[in-house]
Amino acid sequence: MVQKTKSVWFCSSCGNESPKWMGRCPACGEWNTMVEEKVAAKGASVRKSDEFSPGTSSRLLSLAEIDSTEESRITLNSAEMDRLLGGGIVEGSLVLIAGEPGIGKSTLSLQIPLHCQGLKTLYATGEESAKQVKLRAARLGGDGSGCLIYSETLVENIIAEAKRTEPDLMIVDSIQTVYTQTMESSPGSVSQIKECTSMLLRLAKDSGIPVILIGHITKEGSIAGPKVLEHIVDVVLQFEGDNTGAYRLLRSIKNRFGSTAEMAVFEMTGKGLREVSNPSEMLIPMHGQGLSGIAVSAMLDGSRSFLIEVQALVSSAAYGTPQRSATGFDVRRLNMLLAVLEKRAGFRLGVKDVFLNMAGGLRVSDPACDLAVICAVLSSNFDFAIPSDVCFAGEVGLSGEIRPVSQIERRIAEAARLGFKSIYVSAFGVINSNPAGIGIIRVADVPSLCRKLFREEKR
Repeated sequence: MVQKTKSVWFCSSCGNESPKWMGRCPACGEWNTMVEEKVAAKGASVRKSDEFSPGTSSRLLSLAEIDSTEESRITLNSAEMDRLLGGGIVEGSLVLIAGEPGIGKSTLSLQIPLHCQGLKTLYATGEESAKQVKLRAARLGGDGSGCLIYSETLVENIIAEAKRTEPDLMIVDSIQTVYTQTMESSPGSVSQIKECTSMLLRLAKDSGIPVILIGHITKEGSIAGPKVLEHIVDVVLQFEGDNTGAYRLLRSIKNRFGSTAEMAVFEMTGKGLREVSNPSEMLIPMHGQGLSGIAVSAMLDGSRSFLIEVQALVSSAAYGTPQRSATGFDVRRLNMLLAVLEKRAGFRLGVKDVFLNMAGGLRVSDPACDLAVICAVLSSNFDFAIPSDVCFAGEVGLSGEIRPVSQIERRIAEAARLGFKSIYVSAFGVINSNPAGIGIIRVADVPSLCRKLFREEKR
């Protein structure tokens, strides 16, 4: 008997279903995101994934009856990963690791079972053969006795194998390659990704096995598949950085069991990803003294404080229209800071090209970097080098005032630990502790900053 099928249009952005094509998705408002897929007609067959829908076996509970003890976690023997996940991976959780091709997703996921002795892991690979995984594991090193390799793309077989072997952890590489027989669309389609993720979620919640999914991203930088994929999973971790460079940034975008303002730094080596416990070693490169256009900012990313080098280049506009370019920094905020310098401090930068770069390939959103940005710009404009033992932490307002930033004590302590002699902060903030060996210079606005920084240093 031939199974009846019908055509359904899905939004590739949010997963909304429509019986006909529409130029604009009525759910999320995105244009030209509707894709056609073949699905089983209603009543033609029973969807096997209905038994995997979350909550079918739950009973009604009052809020007082629910056990509020902390979730049971499994350590991954990686200080950076455990901190990023909030203290280890929670039993029964669904974790999605996404990133560009070749950035290190599969390497990181394979390093987990290789470096966790006694952790029984089921590694379901749909992109590589078992022999390819073995060759990569031999390069990475470690103990692979507890890692079970299963080369399969049918999600029903993966779930059956997980129930049979009962592993402590399951890894699926990748969610875009697996498919279910209940859907007639091809692997990687919107309906397949949504259906397979829901089935794996039910497996994790019923059995308590934590599941790590490897996901691809599109050319726009968003996670491939419907937006509902990010809503289904418990944790979303995304790799950032240039895959041609040595350093990788793993950022927590969503975490139901911890903070979403955390970041882990890794270095890609010949033997896999190495944890970078002190990010300042890559964000403050060693170079000769006396270079203009360089300032160091004491910033925070999540609960981690570190120092980053801000590089600026100011030159005369060669083609008439001045250029504004920023790498790792919001170019709109750069334009705002340049306008503040021109309006409030009298510096004529409107006819000059300004280029800004954050060292190490890091994308910065902390407003405490404002002070270092304007100092680097002025340093390049005057061709005057800022001493290498001076750093900055402050937000710049539209009226030219230097505003205080959060957790200033942690920033000062990190600068003192790295050997900096002085730090410029806002004059309006309250500092409860002052580490020995570092001087705190308070500035109220941009003009007073210029007087203290450039005139006193020239003396």
